[in-house]
Amino acid sequence: MPDTDKIAIVHERFTEVAGSEHVVEQLALQWPGAQVYAPIARPEGTPAGLTTPPHTTWLNSVYNGIGQRSYAPVLPLMPSAFRRLPLRDAEAVVVSHHAFATQAVHATDAPVIAYVHSPARWAWDPELRAGEGGGRAGAAILTALSAVARRCETGAAPRLTTVVANSTAVAERISQWWGRDDAVVVHPPVDTEGFTPDPTVEREDFFLLAGRLVPYKRPDIAIRAAARADVPLIVAGDGRAMEQCRALAGPRTVFLGRVSHEKLLHLHRTARALLMPGIEDFGIVPVESMATGTPVIALGEGGAVDSVIHGTTGLHISPGSDEHIVAGFADAMSSFDPNQFDRTEIRVWAEGFSRANFRARMQEVIDAAT
Repeated sequence: MPDTDKIAIVHERFTEVAGSEHVVEQLALQWPGAQVYAPIARPEGTPAGLTTPPHTTWLNSVYNGIGQRSYAPVLPLMPSAFRRLPLRDAEAVVVSHHAFATQAVHATDAPVIAYVHSPARWAWDPELRAGEGGGRAGAAILTALSAVARRCETGAAPRLTTVVANSTAVAERISQWWGRDDAVVVHPPVDTEGFTPDPTVEREDFFLLAGRLVPYKRPDIAIRAAARADVPLIVAGDGRAMEQCRALAGPRTVFLGRVSHEKLLHLHRTARALLMPGIEDFGIVPVESMATGTPVIALGEGGAVDSVIHGTTGLHISPGSDEHIVAGFADAMSSFDPNQFDRTEIRVWAEGFSRANFRARMQEVIDAAT
Protein backbone atom coordinates (compact mmCIF):
# COMPACT_ATOMS: atom_id res chain seq x y z
CA MET A 1 0.00 0.00 0.00
CA PRO A 2 1.55 3.35 -1.00
CA ASP A 3 1.71 6.34 1.33
CA THR A 4 -1.50 8.34 1.20
CA ASP A 5 0.35 11.34 -0.23
CA LYS A 6 1.35 9.14 -3.17
CA ILE A 7 -2.27 8.32 -4.04
CA ALA A 8 -4.06 10.36 -6.69
CA ILE A 9 -7.86 10.50 -6.83
CA VAL A 10 -9.29 11.47 -10.22
CA HIS A 11 -12.91 12.55 -10.59
CA GLU A 12 -14.99 13.31 -13.67
CA ARG A 13 -15.91 16.89 -12.74
CA PHE A 14 -16.98 18.94 -9.74
CA THR A 15 -19.95 20.86 -11.13
CA GLU A 16 -22.65 19.74 -8.69
CA VAL A 17 -22.65 17.67 -5.52
CA ALA A 18 -24.40 14.35 -6.07
CA GLY A 19 -23.70 10.67 -5.42
CA SER A 20 -20.37 10.40 -7.25
CA GLU A 21 -19.00 13.48 -5.48
CA HIS A 22 -19.80 11.86 -2.14
CA VAL A 23 -17.85 8.80 -3.27
CA VAL A 24 -14.81 11.01 -3.88
CA GLU A 25 -15.38 12.71 -0.53
CA GLN A 26 -15.19 9.35 1.27
CA LEU A 27 -12.10 8.30 -0.69
CA ALA A 28 -10.41 11.54 0.34
CA LEU A 29 -11.34 10.91 3.98
CA GLN A 30 -9.89 7.41 3.79
CA TRP A 31 -6.61 8.70 2.31
CA PRO A 32 -6.29 12.25 3.65
CA GLY A 33 -2.91 12.85 2.01
CA ALA A 34 -4.17 12.00 -1.46
CA GLN A 35 -4.27 14.63 -4.21
CA VAL A 36 -7.67 15.05 -5.89
CA TYR A 37 -7.80 15.95 -9.58
CA ALA A 38 -10.59 16.91 -11.98
CA PRO A 39 -10.53 18.72 -15.34
CA ILE A 40 -13.12 21.26 -14.17
CA ALA A 41 -14.46 22.30 -10.78
CA ARG A 42 -16.40 25.03 -9.06
CA PRO A 43 -16.81 25.59 -5.31
CA GLU A 44 -20.55 24.82 -5.36
CA GLY A 45 -19.82 21.44 -6.94
CA THR A 46 -17.14 20.40 -4.46
CA PRO A 47 -18.22 18.32 -1.43
CA ALA A 48 -17.48 19.77 2.00
CA GLY A 49 -15.34 16.78 3.00
CA LEU A 50 -12.51 17.79 0.66
CA THR A 51 -10.13 19.71 2.91
CA THR A 52 -8.34 21.33 -0.05
CA PRO A 53 -9.72 22.36 -3.44
CA PRO A 54 -9.26 19.81 -6.23
CA HIS A 55 -6.45 20.31 -8.73
CA THR A 56 -7.95 21.35 -12.05
CA THR A 57 -6.57 21.58 -15.58
CA TRP A 58 -6.29 24.05 -18.43
CA LEU A 59 -9.87 23.10 -19.29
CA ASN A 60 -11.13 24.86 -16.20
CA SER A 61 -10.20 28.22 -17.76
CA VAL A 62 -12.32 27.34 -20.78
CA TYR A 63 -15.17 26.29 -18.50
CA ASN A 64 -14.96 29.54 -16.56
CA GLY A 65 -14.76 31.46 -19.82
CA ILE A 66 -18.22 30.28 -20.86
CA GLY A 67 -19.63 31.40 -17.53
CA GLN A 68 -20.17 27.90 -16.08
CA ARG A 69 -23.68 27.82 -17.51
CA SER A 70 -23.17 24.22 -18.57
CA TYR A 71 -20.27 21.81 -18.79
CA ALA A 72 -21.64 20.32 -22.03
CA PRO A 73 -19.54 22.54 -24.37
CA VAL A 74 -16.28 21.29 -22.82
CA LEU A 75 -17.16 17.57 -22.92
CA PRO A 76 -15.34 16.92 -26.23
CA LEU A 77 -12.14 18.23 -24.62
CA MET A 78 -12.38 16.04 -21.54
CA PRO A 79 -10.42 13.03 -22.84
CA SER A 80 -7.41 15.21 -23.65
CA ALA A 81 -7.57 16.88 -20.25
CA PHE A 82 -7.56 13.54 -18.42
CA ARG A 83 -4.66 12.18 -20.48
CA ARG A 84 -2.55 15.23 -19.55
CA LEU A 85 -3.07 15.09 -15.79
CA PRO A 86 0.21 15.33 -13.80
CA LEU A 87 0.11 11.83 -12.34
CA ARG A 88 3.68 10.65 -13.02
CA ASP A 89 4.67 10.69 -9.34
CA ALA A 90 1.60 8.82 -8.11
CA GLU A 91 2.09 5.28 -6.82
CA ALA A 92 -1.62 4.47 -7.18
CA VAL A 93 -4.47 6.23 -8.98
CA VAL A 94 -8.12 5.84 -7.99
CA VAL A 95 -10.52 6.99 -10.70
CA SER A 96 -14.17 7.94 -10.16
CA HIS A 97 -15.66 7.28 -13.59
CA HIS A 98 -18.95 7.81 -15.39
CA ALA A 99 -17.90 9.16 -18.81
CA PHE A 100 -14.24 9.99 -19.57
CA ALA A 101 -12.28 9.73 -16.31
CA THR A 102 -10.65 6.38 -17.13
CA GLN A 103 -8.59 8.27 -19.71
CA ALA A 104 -6.33 9.10 -16.75
CA VAL A 105 -4.87 5.62 -17.22
CA HIS A 106 -2.88 7.10 -20.12
CA ALA A 107 -1.24 9.66 -17.79
CA THR A 108 0.47 7.21 -15.42
CA ASP A 109 2.35 3.94 -15.16
CA ALA A 110 1.04 3.33 -11.63
CA PRO A 111 -1.77 0.88 -10.84
CA VAL A 112 -5.14 2.41 -11.72
CA ILE A 113 -8.25 1.38 -9.81
CA ALA A 114 -11.46 2.56 -11.48
CA TYR A 115 -14.57 3.00 -9.37
CA VAL A 116 -17.24 2.90 -12.08
CA HIS A 117 -20.56 4.56 -11.31
CA SER A 118 -21.51 3.25 -14.74
CA PRO A 119 -20.06 3.08 -18.20
CA ALA A 120 -21.50 6.09 -20.03
CA ARG A 121 -25.06 4.85 -20.46
CA TRP A 122 -25.94 7.68 -22.81
CA ALA A 123 -23.10 6.55 -25.08
CA TRP A 124 -24.03 2.86 -25.16
CA ASP A 125 -27.83 2.94 -24.93
CA PRO A 126 -29.51 4.58 -27.96
CA GLU A 127 -32.91 4.58 -26.25
CA LEU A 128 -31.57 6.51 -23.27
CA ARG A 129 -29.70 8.87 -25.59
CA ALA A 130 -32.91 9.64 -27.47
CA GLY A 131 -34.42 11.00 -24.27
CA GLU A 132 -31.41 13.17 -23.48
CA GLY A 133 -30.65 14.75 -26.86
CA GLY A 134 -32.69 17.94 -26.60
CA GLY A 135 -33.79 18.36 -30.21
CA ARG A 136 -32.37 17.30 -33.58
CA ALA A 137 -29.13 19.30 -33.34
CA GLY A 138 -28.53 18.21 -29.76
CA ALA A 139 -29.17 14.59 -30.67
CA ALA A 140 -26.63 14.75 -33.52
CA ILE A 141 -23.98 16.22 -31.24
CA LEU A 142 -24.68 13.63 -28.54
CA THR A 143 -24.48 10.80 -31.08
CA ALA A 144 -21.04 11.96 -32.24
CA LEU A 145 -19.85 12.40 -28.66
CA SER A 146 -21.16 8.93 -27.82
CA ALA A 147 -18.86 7.38 -30.41
CA VAL A 148 -15.91 9.17 -28.80
CA ALA A 149 -16.96 8.03 -25.34
CA ARG A 150 -17.27 4.40 -26.41
CA ARG A 151 -13.81 4.42 -28.00
CA CYS A 152 -12.34 6.05 -24.90
CA GLU A 153 -13.90 3.54 -22.54
CA THR A 154 -13.01 0.43 -24.52
CA GLY A 155 -9.48 1.71 -25.13
CA ALA A 156 -8.86 2.34 -21.43
CA ALA A 157 -10.58 -0.74 -20.02
CA PRO A 158 -7.79 -3.32 -20.70
CA ARG A 159 -5.20 -1.04 -19.06
CA LEU A 160 -7.05 -0.71 -15.74
CA THR A 161 -5.51 -2.69 -12.89
CA THR A 162 -8.81 -3.16 -11.06
CA VAL A 163 -12.38 -2.34 -12.03
CA VAL A 164 -14.89 -1.67 -9.25
CA ALA A 165 -18.61 -1.49 -10.04
CA ASN A 166 -21.08 0.25 -7.78
CA SER A 167 -23.73 -2.47 -8.31
CA THR A 168 -24.14 -5.87 -9.94
CA ALA A 169 -26.10 -4.16 -12.74
CA VAL A 170 -23.11 -1.93 -13.48
CA ALA A 171 -20.79 -4.96 -13.34
CA GLU A 172 -22.96 -6.56 -16.01
CA ARG A 173 -22.68 -3.45 -18.20
CA ILE A 174 -18.91 -3.46 -17.75
CA SER A 175 -18.83 -7.07 -18.89
CA GLN A 176 -21.12 -6.42 -21.87
CA TRP A 177 -19.67 -3.12 -23.05
CA TRP A 178 -16.05 -3.22 -21.91
CA GLY A 179 -15.34 -6.95 -22.05
CA ARG A 180 -14.15 -7.00 -18.41
CA ASP A 181 -15.68 -9.89 -16.46
CA ASP A 182 -13.65 -9.28 -13.30
CA ALA A 183 -15.34 -6.21 -11.83
CA VAL A 184 -15.56 -6.15 -8.04
CA VAL A 185 -18.83 -4.78 -6.63
CA VAL A 186 -18.53 -2.14 -3.89
CA HIS A 187 -21.75 -0.29 -3.20
CA PRO A 188 -21.44 3.50 -2.83
CA PRO A 189 -21.51 5.21 0.57
CA VAL A 190 -24.83 6.25 2.06
CA ASP A 191 -25.28 8.73 4.91
CA THR A 192 -26.87 6.27 7.33
CA GLU A 193 -25.83 8.54 10.22
CA GLY A 194 -27.76 11.50 8.83
CA PHE A 195 -30.79 9.45 7.76
CA THR A 196 -32.14 7.70 10.85
CA PRO A 197 -35.46 6.39 12.13
CA ASP A 198 -37.57 8.27 14.66
CA PRO A 199 -39.93 5.88 16.47
CA THR A 200 -41.92 8.83 17.85
CA VAL A 201 -42.98 9.89 14.34
CA GLU A 202 -46.21 8.50 12.94
CA ARG A 203 -46.62 7.35 9.36
CA GLU A 204 -48.76 9.62 7.22
CA ASP A 205 -50.97 8.86 4.26
CA PHE A 206 -48.70 9.68 1.32
CA PHE A 207 -46.08 8.14 -0.95
CA LEU A 208 -42.81 9.96 -1.64
CA LEU A 209 -40.86 10.63 -4.82
CA ALA A 210 -37.55 12.32 -4.01
CA GLY A 211 -34.58 13.44 -6.09
CA ARG A 212 -33.84 15.13 -9.39
CA LEU A 213 -36.68 15.27 -11.89
CA VAL A 214 -34.76 14.22 -15.00
CA PRO A 215 -35.94 11.93 -17.80
CA TYR A 216 -33.78 8.86 -17.12
CA LYS A 217 -35.07 8.63 -13.53
CA ARG A 218 -38.59 8.25 -14.98
CA PRO A 219 -40.52 10.44 -12.51
CA ASP A 220 -43.35 10.41 -15.05
CA ILE A 221 -43.94 6.72 -14.26
CA ALA A 222 -44.47 7.37 -10.55
CA ILE A 223 -46.69 10.39 -11.17
CA ARG A 224 -48.88 8.60 -13.69
CA ALA A 225 -49.17 5.61 -11.35
CA ALA A 226 -50.17 7.74 -8.36
CA ALA A 227 -52.85 9.45 -10.44
CA ARG A 228 -54.17 6.08 -11.63
CA ALA A 229 -54.22 4.66 -8.10
CA ASP A 230 -55.73 7.91 -6.75
CA VAL A 231 -53.27 8.02 -3.84
CA PRO A 232 -51.47 11.01 -2.28
CA LEU A 233 -47.97 11.60 -3.66
CA ILE A 234 -45.45 14.18 -2.49
CA VAL A 235 -42.70 15.08 -4.96
CA ALA A 236 -39.57 16.55 -3.34
CA GLY A 237 -37.08 17.69 -5.97
CA ASP A 238 -36.66 19.74 -9.10
CA GLY A 239 -35.27 19.36 -12.59
CA ARG A 240 -35.88 19.83 -16.27
CA ALA A 241 -38.73 17.29 -16.30
CA MET A 242 -40.77 19.34 -13.82
CA GLU A 243 -43.14 20.80 -16.44
CA GLN A 244 -43.87 17.36 -17.89
CA CYS A 245 -44.45 15.94 -14.42
CA ARG A 246 -46.90 18.69 -13.48
CA ALA A 247 -48.87 18.05 -16.66
CA LEU A 248 -49.23 14.36 -15.79
CA ALA A 249 -50.09 14.82 -12.12
CA GLY A 250 -53.39 13.95 -10.54
CA PRO A 251 -55.16 16.19 -8.02
CA ARG A 252 -53.57 14.40 -5.05
CA THR A 253 -49.95 15.01 -6.14
CA VAL A 254 -48.08 17.86 -4.43
CA PHE A 255 -44.82 19.34 -5.75
CA LEU A 256 -42.52 20.81 -3.09
CA GLY A 257 -39.47 21.54 -5.23
CA ARG A 258 -36.12 21.32 -3.47
CA VAL A 259 -36.41 21.02 0.30
CA SER A 260 -34.01 21.28 3.24
CA HIS A 261 -32.34 18.21 4.69
CA GLU A 262 -34.55 18.47 7.77
CA LYS A 263 -37.72 18.56 5.67
CA LEU A 264 -36.52 15.71 3.47
CA LEU A 265 -35.66 13.60 6.50
CA HIS A 266 -39.14 14.18 7.92
CA LEU A 267 -40.71 13.18 4.60
CA HIS A 268 -38.73 9.93 4.50
CA ARG A 269 -39.67 9.11 8.08
CA THR A 270 -43.39 9.73 7.60
CA ALA A 271 -44.03 8.37 4.09
CA ARG A 272 -45.84 5.10 3.57
CA ALA A 273 -43.13 4.19 1.05
CA LEU A 274 -40.61 5.77 -1.30
CA LEU A 275 -41.05 5.26 -5.05
CA MET A 276 -38.08 4.39 -7.29
CA PRO A 277 -39.49 4.18 -10.85
CA GLY A 278 -36.30 4.45 -12.94
CA ILE A 279 -33.35 2.19 -13.68
CA GLU A 280 -30.64 3.53 -11.39
CA ASP A 281 -26.98 2.58 -11.55
CA PHE A 282 -27.29 2.04 -7.80
CA GLY A 283 -29.62 4.63 -6.28
CA ILE A 284 -28.63 6.47 -3.10
CA VAL A 285 -32.08 7.92 -2.30
CA PRO A 286 -33.81 4.54 -1.75
CA VAL A 287 -31.15 3.49 0.75
CA GLU A 288 -31.45 6.83 2.53
CA SER A 289 -35.17 6.15 2.85
CA MET A 290 -34.59 2.61 4.11
CA ALA A 291 -32.11 4.03 6.63
CA THR A 292 -35.09 5.83 8.19
CA GLY A 293 -36.99 2.54 8.31
CA THR A 294 -39.18 3.31 5.29
CA PRO A 295 -39.85 0.63 2.65
CA VAL A 296 -39.25 1.25 -1.06
CA ILE A 297 -41.38 0.36 -4.08
CA ALA A 298 -38.85 0.04 -6.89
CA LEU A 299 -38.61 -1.08 -10.47
CA GLY A 300 -36.89 -4.46 -10.24
CA GLU A 301 -33.97 -3.54 -12.46
CA GLY A 302 -30.60 -1.86 -12.03
CA GLY A 303 -29.33 -0.97 -8.59
CA ALA A 304 -32.65 -1.79 -6.88
CA VAL A 305 -31.88 -5.48 -7.35
CA ASP A 306 -28.98 -5.00 -4.92
CA SER A 307 -30.50 -2.46 -2.54
CA VAL A 308 -34.16 -3.47 -2.11
CA ILE A 309 -35.10 -6.93 -0.80
CA HIS A 310 -38.49 -7.82 -2.22
CA GLY A 311 -40.98 -8.49 0.56
CA THR A 312 -38.56 -7.47 3.33
CA THR A 313 -37.35 -3.91 2.72
CA GLY A 314 -39.78 -3.09 -0.06
CA LEU A 315 -41.28 -4.34 -3.29
CA HIS A 316 -39.97 -4.93 -6.82
CA ILE A 317 -42.20 -4.00 -9.75
CA SER A 318 -41.59 -6.28 -12.72
CA PRO A 319 -40.00 -4.65 -15.80
CA GLY A 320 -41.84 -4.27 -19.07
CA SER A 321 -43.44 -1.58 -21.18
CA ASP A 322 -44.18 1.81 -19.67
CA GLU A 323 -47.85 0.89 -19.43
CA HIS A 324 -46.99 -2.36 -17.64
CA ILE A 325 -44.73 -0.56 -15.15
CA VAL A 326 -47.28 2.20 -14.46
CA ALA A 327 -49.92 -0.46 -13.80
CA GLY A 328 -47.53 -2.33 -11.51
CA PHE A 329 -46.75 0.75 -9.42
CA ALA A 330 -50.44 1.73 -9.30
CA ASP A 331 -51.46 -1.73 -8.10
CA ALA A 332 -48.68 -1.78 -5.49
CA MET A 333 -49.69 1.62 -4.11
CA SER A 334 -53.40 0.79 -4.07
CA SER A 335 -52.83 -2.34 -1.98
CA PHE A 336 -49.76 -1.22 -0.01
CA ASP A 337 -49.70 -1.95 3.72
CA PRO A 338 -46.66 -0.44 5.51
CA ASN A 339 -47.44 -2.57 8.57
CA GLN A 340 -46.21 -5.61 6.63
CA PHE A 341 -42.68 -4.21 6.87
CA ASP A 342 -40.49 -4.08 9.97
CA ARG A 343 -38.84 -0.67 10.40
CA THR A 344 -35.99 -2.08 12.47
CA GLU A 345 -35.21 -4.80 9.95
CA ILE A 346 -35.20 -2.24 7.12
CA ARG A 347 -32.84 0.03 9.08
CA VAL A 348 -30.42 -2.83 9.85
CA TRP A 349 -30.27 -3.72 6.17
CA ALA A 350 -29.54 -0.12 5.19
CA GLU A 351 -26.67 0.11 7.69
CA GLY A 352 -24.73 -2.31 5.49
CA PHE A 353 -24.37 0.54 2.95
CA SER A 354 -22.76 2.94 5.44
CA ARG A 355 -19.87 5.27 4.65
CA ALA A 356 -17.60 3.36 7.03
CA ASN A 357 -18.31 0.07 5.23
CA PHE A 358 -17.58 1.71 1.89
CA ARG A 359 -14.23 3.06 3.06
CA ALA A 360 -13.23 -0.31 4.50
CA ARG A 361 -14.12 -2.14 1.29
CA MET A 362 -12.22 0.33 -0.87
CA GLN A 363 -9.18 0.00 1.40
CA GLU A 364 -9.27 -3.74 0.78
CA VAL A 365 -9.47 -3.18 -2.97
CA ILE A 366 -6.48 -0.80 -2.96
CA ASP A 367 -4.43 -3.12 -0.75
CA ALA A 368 -5.05 -5.99 -3.18
CA ALA A 369 -4.20 -3.91 -6.24
CA THR A 370 -0.94 -2.47 -4.94
